[in-house]
Amino acid sequence: MPGELQNNLKKYRTAADLTQAALADQVRVSRKTINTIENGVFVPSTVLALRLAQHLKVSVHDLFELRL
Repeated sequence: MPGELQNNLKKYRTAADLTQAALADQVRVSRKTINTIENGVFVPSTVLALRLAQHLKVSVHDLFELRL
């Protein structure tokens, strides 16, 4: 039974006072990539999820959680 991915990227990005463009620059992706992740259209790769967590100083589990 597949679970639903809970995405908290926007919450942590705004708490860090970063725009989508600023975070995108830091993790070397486009602003549109950040936007599509935040809107649940795109699920990031493991490497990108790790980069996002590192730059936001949180765990990957804080950013993305599987709801069963």
